[in-house]
Amino acid sequence: MPDYKHIYDYTQQVLELISQSHITPETARWVTQETLDGFRDHVNPGFLEYRKSVTLGGLDAAVEWADAGANGFVDVNGKHYIDCLGGFGIYNVGHRHPKVVKAVVDQLNRQALHSQDLLDPLRAMLAKILADLTPGNLQYSFFTNSGTESVEAGLKLARAYQRTKPTILAATKAFHGKSYGSLAGTAKGVFRRPFMPLLPGVRHVPFNDVDMMYKTMQACQMVGEDVGAVLLEPIQGEGGVNIPDDDYLPAVRELCNQFGALLILDEVQTGMGRTGKMFCCEHYDVVPDILCLAKSFGGGVMPAGATIATEAVFSRLFDDPFLHTTTFGGNPLACAAAIANIHVLIEERLPERAAAMGDYMLRGMREAVKGHEGKVVEVRGKGLLMAIEFVDNKVGYEVAKHMFEHGVLVAGTLVNAQTIRVEPPLTIGQAEADRVFEVLAGALASTNVRL
Repeated sequence: MPDYKHIYDYTQQVLELISQSHITPETARWVTQETLDGFRDHVNPGFLEYRKSVTLGGLDAAVEWADAGANGFVDVNGKHYIDCLGGFGIYNVGHRHPKVVKAVVDQLNRQALHSQDLLDPLRAMLAKILADLTPGNLQYSFFTNSGTESVEAGLKLARAYQRTKPTILAATKAFHGKSYGSLAGTAKGVFRRPFMPLLPGVRHVPFNDVDMMYKTMQACQMVGEDVGAVLLEPIQGEGGVNIPDDDYLPAVRELCNQFGALLILDEVQTGMGRTGKMFCCEHYDVVPDILCLAKSFGGGVMPAGATIATEAVFSRLFDDPFLHTTTFGGNPLACAAAIANIHVLIEERLPERAAAMGDYMLRGMREAVKGHEGKVVEVRGKGLLMAIEFVDNKVGYEVAKHMFEHGVLVAGTLVNAQTIRVEPPLTIGQAEADRVFEVLAGALASTNVRL
């Protein structure tokens, strides 16, 4: 039998660490070194280079330790940060909202995971809530663990429904995840090339270009490769917070109706109040056939997602509900978190708050960048999904690094390297926002990158 003593001793040390709410400077140094070594030797050394703005300091590198109120966190050395990244948009109700935490702990104290063979009540209750919460006639839900899983489920539902229409249209600069199906919809070549060929029948057209979408759908129909579904983000998040014209989504909806195509909206990042409505499509009075959710769906406490579809589309799974399944999707802990999350969003009117604070922060950031037009292309956003686009990705990196050093976390988007997102919890206060403006102005003043 193998000798596991050294592993046992190490796990004991880590378990004791987890149990501590406060740590000594000596322990903080040990945690930092173990983290750096672990990423270099056992996770992926590439992350140390990617996170170089916070890791090149060696033992002074920032290693997360704990949440600090609704809108921030502290590192192992006790330094506080205002969170304007929000885990890429997972903290809509704030860090560790007490109602979400309580719901998860209460469920954990009774049952953590379900047996799979019996009917689990919270999945049924959450599905009913979503049918009432989502727009139009969306009715049936499939629960997932992440955004890419939600998009995968949406694509499979569309393919199962549209059996004689093989083509799926997505948009340039889109990001839908990195599993094989969702990666086919994602538009960044760097992510796609190593894994080609991807899911067949997926084509890309320019975002916010209705005329090109019409011509593409018409051409596909003419050659017998009819478009069965259009997959879009209402606002492209990773593409750089690209906001379409007001008439774009309604026009796409009409095109889908005209050509008999399903509309799949990926609201993984834009949903759950982020843009000032519960769902971004509500800004445009557009109802999709399939809606994909994740990120903040689990209340910033549990990984959780959902794919909601009309009865007609979902009915392809009625005869055989095992055509598409998941072990952990819709587990009791995730459902408890999602139910509490929706409760808090409604109770605290967080979509409305996102709209108001989004206006406030856009004004403040636009004021902060005045005088730096040679470095900043645009400040844009809708609700609290915002971005600052720079003339060069080097400028964006230096600004983000300076802001991090001064206690404000922002980060670039995965598709548009010249853009940094500003995506705080919907609970951010004006005093914290004012500090963000102050730090942004200082970052721009101190950035002297040769262009």
